[in-house]
Amino acid sequence: MAERVLLDTCAIIWASQDEPFAEEAVAAIEATREEGGALCVSPISAWEIGLLMARGKLRSSRPPLQWFEEFAAAVGADLVSLSPAILVNSSYLPGEIHGDPVDRILISTARDAGLTLVTRDRAILRYGQDGYVSVAKC
Repeated sequence: MAERVLLDTCAIIWASQDEPFAEEAVAAIEATREEGGALCVSPISAWEIGLLMARGKLRSSRPPLQWFEEFAAAVGADLVSLSPAILVNSSYLPGEIHGDPVDRILISTARDAGLTLVTRDRAILRYGQDGYVSVAKC
């Protein structure tokens, strides 16, 4: 089965700004492409991007939804579903993880769909090292 990766919101932002990714993330993304797998983004990241723009922490001349859709199209990303099961499961993650609801939803999405979560978030990376979710540091 081809590998599939899910970009964390921070990875989406870094990629949109042409920031360099760590070799681990580049390798995961390249393997995904070579195997015909999917590069994925979550609707929760669109919401988070909207919040960041509304708060002035991410600037763009384009509205947030357009920004997100254009990014996804430019990188050829698939939009993963955000089901009630994923949302509920994010409330019952095993082990120790912080309470950020967006991060919990992204983790739950990755676990549910068997995705590797590409992130810079240290808490998520530790959670992955503990074996609860597949991660690649970007």
